[in-house]
Amino acid sequence: MADGDIEVMLSHAVSRRIAVGDAVFDQGSPASHFFLLLNGRLKVSQVTPQGEQVIVRMVNPGDLFGIAKALQRTDYPGTALCVSEAVALCWPMDLWSQMIEQNPRLAVTAMTAIGQRLQEAHTRIREISTEDVERRVAHAVLRLSEQAGREEGDGLRIDFPITRQDIAELTGTTLHTVSRILSAWEGRGLVTGGRQKLLVRDVARLRALAENEKSA
Repeated sequence: MADGDIEVMLSHAVSRRIAVGDAVFDQGSPASHFFLLLNGRLKVSQVTPQGEQVIVRMVNPGDLFGIAKALQRTDYPGTALCVSEAVALCWPMDLWSQMIEQNPRLAVTAMTAIGQRLQEAHTRIREISTEDVERRVAHAVLRLSEQAGREEGDGLRIDFPITRQDIAELTGTTLHTVSRILSAWEGRGLVTGGRQKLLVRDVARLRALAENEKSA
């Protein structure tokens, strides 16, 4: 975007600091604002009609989120919870239509973001429908390491607190199953766990396991 267009956008924005554990918005609440995450991490979860909680996506720095109007919704479809201290810019939702009309690149960015989220959702649905649990967990951990991996020692550290329950909600399984799988992986040298920590020590072997290759 041109500098002038960016300045106009920023003139309407408010910076918001978000503490760990705070919700930026709740599922079902009126969609009053949309956001751009500058730093930190959020997880977006939904509660199903059966009362089960699932994590539908992670929000990473640079991501637009809360763009309910782009989805033809007047409410937020999920709850966005801060997992690593964050700063976001926010704009009134009433400005969304005006801003994308005046800024074609913003419209393209929003379309791309929605397309990527749909693709990820389709991928996860396919994994849940066709793959065993261990492969689903491997895919989820690989995605997290690609999105939020930071080199540390002999591996990639997921750079925000991640619990085994979070991974269970990402993969449509139980805490017990994820704990069993991660414990087995630690014994094989694939990962190193800890309290809300995860270090991927062997990306190649984990990818081979995810793709069901014999070398895993």
